[in-house]
Amino acid sequence: MDLWLGNRKRIIVLNREDMISASDRNAWASYYARQGTKVIFANGQLGMGSLKLTRLAKALADGVNIKRKSKGLLPRPVRAGIVGYPNVGKSSLINRLLKRRMCPAAPRPGVTRELKWVRFGKDLELLDSPGIIPMRINDQSSAIKLAICDDIGERSYDFSEVAAILVQILARLPAVGNKALYNRYKIEADGRAGRNFVEKLALKLFNGDTHQAAFRILSDFRKGRFGWSALERPSN
Repeated sequence: MDLWLGNRKRIIVLNREDMISASDRNAWASYYARQGTKVIFANGQLGMGSLKLTRLAKALADGVNIKRKSKGLLPRPVRAGIVGYPNVGKSSLINRLLKRRMCPAAPRPGVTRELKWVRFGKDLELLDSPGIIPMRINDQSSAIKLAICDDIGERSYDFSEVAAILVQILARLPAVGNKALYNRYKIEADGRAGRNFVEKLALKLFNGDTHQAAFRILSDFRKGRFGWSALERPSN
């Protein structure tokens, strides 16, 4: 991202803040504060953070036109691209900012398929774009977490393998742990044998179909059935 943007102004938006705990949010806020980076926590569907984002975006646009004026150039609408992984709520955020549905949005990756410019007031134009995934993700752990969060297409990963790793991650999270997994499925988890857990759930509920069992676990996580928790926190 730094290579793409160069010295251009940027705003980091952490959308869907309602899908992590307050302690997760505070940990990430502190991390960016230590870096001196301003971030906005938002919820594109409910509108949280939209006013703050509107003010900051328009302030940056005003700054650009002040520089143009100092160079003898006429002011013009400033263009800003909305970029991020698939299915993180980019289009919903734009619709919330515009207070009308200008961009198609749905809770699955791949809905936005083309670039679309939309006018945001008289001083700013926003570019809605399809989700971007790096051509090469060297960190396999990051790729698995994208799959867990439904940020990449279902054809890109094995449900059973990803669900097994999710079980191991959840068992280690203090806010979830083995107890939450047991309360949900009445199956013991030890935090190491995720594949065995998926197989046990398959036998219990789906006649041995591990794909269906894996889909249930992933869906339950995405719907907050274990409570809302971030899969990772910044390192201190």
